Amino acid sequence: MTTNELAISGDLSQLEARSAESLPPEALGYIRAGAGDRDTTRANAAAFRRWGVRRRTGTIPADVDLSTTILGTRMPAPVLFAPVGVQTLAHPDGDLASARAADELGLTYIHSTQGAYKMEDVAAANGDGSRWYQLYWPTDDELAVSFLRRAAAAGYTHLVITLDTTLLGWRPLDLDIGYSPFLENKGIANYTSDPVFRRKYMPAPAEASPLATGIQFARVFQNPGLSWSQLPLIRDNWDGPILLKGIQSPRDARMAVRNGIDGIVVSNHGGRQVDGAIASLDALPAIVDAIDGRMPVLFDSGIRTGRDALKAIALGADAVLVGRPYLYGLALDGQRGTRRVMRSLVDELEEEVRRARHRTHRTLSRSSLTRAR
Repeated sequence: MTTNELAISGDLSQLEARSAESLPPEALGYIRAGAGDRDTTRANAAAFRRWGVRRRTGTIPADVDLSTTILGTRMPAPVLFAPVGVQTLAHPDGDLASARAADELGLTYIHSTQGAYKMEDVAAANGDGSRWYQLYWPTDDELAVSFLRRAAAAGYTHLVITLDTTLLGWRPLDLDIGYSPFLENKGIANYTSDPVFRRKYMPAPAEASPLATGIQFARVFQNPGLSWSQLPLIRDNWDGPILLKGIQSPRDARMAVRNGIDGIVVSNHGGRQVDGAIASLDALPAIVDAIDGRMPVLFDSGIRTGRDALKAIALGADAVLVGRPYLYGLALDGQRGTRRVMRSLVDELEEEVRRARHRTHRTLSRSSLTRAR
């Protein structure tokens, strides 16, 4: 076993500390960054520690079935690769390596609008794998439609619209070193490869004027005027299921139902964009109650281990999105590292379900947990 493989073995909660040794300061700052004082990032982690797993008596099952189907997508486990931008900060192969790892594991890969490689290249790397597309809705509707058409043509089946980043967060770790990858043309490959963006916002090739291109990107990325009234534009240009990511309140969950959305992701963006938000895990039960089974509820923000995944599922999530851990694996050992981290997390989830005396995660419920003292 190599040194990097050893670094990924064992306690997944220690991945951040291990990867910190191999990342340059600007990459580590961007990946670890939380908005403000990182209170929300810490709250996400603390929320999981407030729950313990209730161990039932009886025979430990020999086999556990983690398979599930979410909005028509069959999955070997209720675990998805969360959309993560600028992955080349962790490894030169970035999104390509992660998409390949997802295909090898049979897990669904969600490609970020802020990908370091354009969506078509990531789709090719993902091969016959399951892939969804995450949209940061730009201010230019023509550009948004172009993104949707390209994603559909490249085999992305589901659309995940992120709602909690209509403005970039105040991230001191980035500001202290004066770093933004976008001004170096990192993480904007979907824009610089897009015919609409190139026609309207790129008078010169990005390589010739990276700063000017980054500024043009910033003009269209932030969209504080985004509202429910604009959803028909998406419906008119996307035939597959639509999920909203960034739901934190029962009211917004009910609004999603009323607007015909197919699924939601309970998320606070891992604390990256808004500080002071409640932990996603604390928000989850009330949102599940508000949805009342009318659509799938996925969960994101703070999962570091298979036990964390079990707790989110027991509190009502149909599946979980995992982000930073696989990025740390990518930093440590590229595609192999990403695959190993996600394989380990799924294996740990299976073992936790087994130790709780369940044959499948689908029988977990709130009674499977107890408040930790």
